[in-house]
Amino acid sequence: MRRGTLHVSRETRWRDRVLRGALLAAVLLAAGCSGGGLGGPATTASVPSATPPAPPQSSPPSLKDKIASFFSGATQKEPQPVTNADPDVQCPFLDIRQGASTLTIPPPPPDGSNEAMSLKYQGTLVRAARDCAVVNGQMVMRLGVQGRVIVGPAGGPGEVDVPLRIAVVSAPLTAPKTVVTKLIRIPVAIGAGAGNADFTHIEEGLSFPLPPTGSSDPYIVYIGFDPLGAAAQDQAKKPPPAKKPKPSAKPNPNAPTG
Repeated sequence: MRRGTLHVSRETRWRDRVLRGALLAAVLLAAGCSGGGLGGPATTASVPSATPPAPPQSSPPSLKDKIASFFSGATQKEPQPVTNADPDVQCPFLDIRQGASTLTIPPPPPDGSNEAMSLKYQGTLVRAARDCAVVNGQMVMRLGVQGRVIVGPAGGPGEVDVPLRIAVVSAPLTAPKTVVTKLIRIPVAIGAGAGNADFTHIEEGLSFPLPPTGSSDPYIVYIGFDPLGAAAQDQAKKPPPAKKPKPSAKPNPNAPTG
């Protein structure tokens, strides 16, 4: 009886262990499918948000984007409406002055010899644009230019002074009359090993009187390089040479005394 009872007790304990092991495996398998335990992939049910996520804010336009937008929106010669003005008031046409569209540094020699080999830099105007508004009875223009400086055989890295002249001219058939003019100095940096450098300048707030009512003489804005005007401006800024003191008169030893 004791041996039979011991055999039955061992079988009962073995069946209990098998059942507990199977139950534990089933529990762990279910946990692995519904959770992140045992290295299994975690799955999370998505819950709809009460408020939708805010759309990403766009970054403010950079200075380069603003300049590109200005040149693409404002034209050089086509008629353009003027802000805060009557329909018959037009923004003046913009024209590159003939003979002033190229800048050579240094200027070509008088005899023309070795002009190409002595060239340090050459500047060119690529495009220009403008827009206008009427403020307090004055025409106010914003004008922009883009250009390029090319390094010549005698040039190299450094800073190039680009003198740009803007002139608003009343253009009657008889004699043109300058309304306003301005000389602008644009510094252009040339990097080491660079063959050229682009430059951009936007002149804000160039103001001048409106054309007289009923006038048929159009206004034209001329732009171009003005190295002579820049040289005259530099000369005017130089202090005048100091005057040398007059030598004092030497006494005459032969002059009579007494």
